[in-house]
Amino acid sequence: MNCRHCHAELKEPFLDLGSAPHSNAYLTAQTLHDPELWFPLKVLVCTRCWLVQTEDVVDAGALFTADYAYFSSYSESWLKHAEDYVRVMVERFNLGGESLVVELAANDGYLLQYVKRRGIPCLGIEPTANTAQAARGKGIEIIQSFFTQEMGSSLAASGRQADLIVANNVLAHVPDINDFLLGVSELLKPEGVATFEFPHLLELVRNAQFDTIYHEHFSYLSMTALLGIFDQNGLTPFDLEQLTTHGGSLRVYVQKKGRGSRQATARLSACLGLEARAGLRDEAFYATLQPKADEIKNAFLSFLLEVQNSGKTVAGYGAAAKGNTLLNYAGVRPDLLPFVVDRNPAKQGRYLPGSRIRILPEAALAEHRPDFIVILPWNLRDEVVEQLAYARTWGGQFVTAVPTLWIG
Repeated sequence: MNCRHCHAELKEPFLDLGSAPHSNAYLTAQTLHDPELWFPLKVLVCTRCWLVQTEDVVDAGALFTADYAYFSSYSESWLKHAEDYVRVMVERFNLGGESLVVELAANDGYLLQYVKRRGIPCLGIEPTANTAQAARGKGIEIIQSFFTQEMGSSLAASGRQADLIVANNVLAHVPDINDFLLGVSELLKPEGVATFEFPHLLELVRNAQFDTIYHEHFSYLSMTALLGIFDQNGLTPFDLEQLTTHGGSLRVYVQKKGRGSRQATARLSACLGLEARAGLRDEAFYATLQPKADEIKNAFLSFLLEVQNSGKTVAGYGAAAKGNTLLNYAGVRPDLLPFVVDRNPAKQGRYLPGSRIRILPEAALAEHRPDFIVILPWNLRDEVVEQLAYARTWGGQFVTAVPTLWIG
């Protein structure tokens, strides 16, 4: 396999999680009786441009299907994050009724609803039918398609260049990162701004967040790698923020190469310096995650076996993609984790891919009163613990597995 960006041959391993179905391929009562497709889940690093990337095994069209079950609006903290983002961008870049905001991977309109409320024209690009329909239900214009250079060029030619392009947690999901970024460059107005939010590779490795690796994520991103990728595709970063979302993310601000007038901030160079000191241009850095992932897997399995042997009960919270990576790598099945609850009706009544664990409504927790509740989306732990505080009334405790086993 060759690098998705620079096309150098990929030889250096980063992480091998065996094999798994893709993480959002939830099963129904009917498909539960059918064979499942499992794919290798192996990640490599390019030692020329330092882009970390999954081995090519699954086509993007097979991952983001019409019944894609991830809806952003079911997390209250993520909605607040989106609303705060819109407020800050409107104030910083003086957006108004003559502006155009375009969001790539607009999902169910979780963010653009706040743009629309301010009377600012907006457009969402979203490939999955059910989330696109939910966004349209909020009165948001949606183009149901994957974003490409061709689309960016076509929109620009029709007079719909953007003052602000929003790309939250989508850059890692695109198989052709060069085509995607060229499209962003062409869609931007000469003084337009695009922001990209994504989990920071440095935090992924430092905190052993191996469960954020799954087939839907084609790339795992650092500024060390992105600096050259942006440059080659007509974009120049000028600012950066470190965020707490998704276990530690970056928000990178970019402008058109050779056109935008904004000066680079010290925060950008500080991040590049941080990555350099951590060794992101050294192969040794990329060899540290595998043993940590194995340690977490073994500790989690030991906990579930101890719960079973002691006669206590356990349930999961959050039918999240990251949870599916953990459960399938650890080989967990319904005998160790009988069910998982989720607030999203699109997931309720289905079964997790691979592990085939039932997904039930949240009310199942009060009905079964488990001794332990494993929070699979550990990045939302504080929000979920507050939401499920009623479990304390029967002595229920909460558990997360990453970065280390926590019970509280």
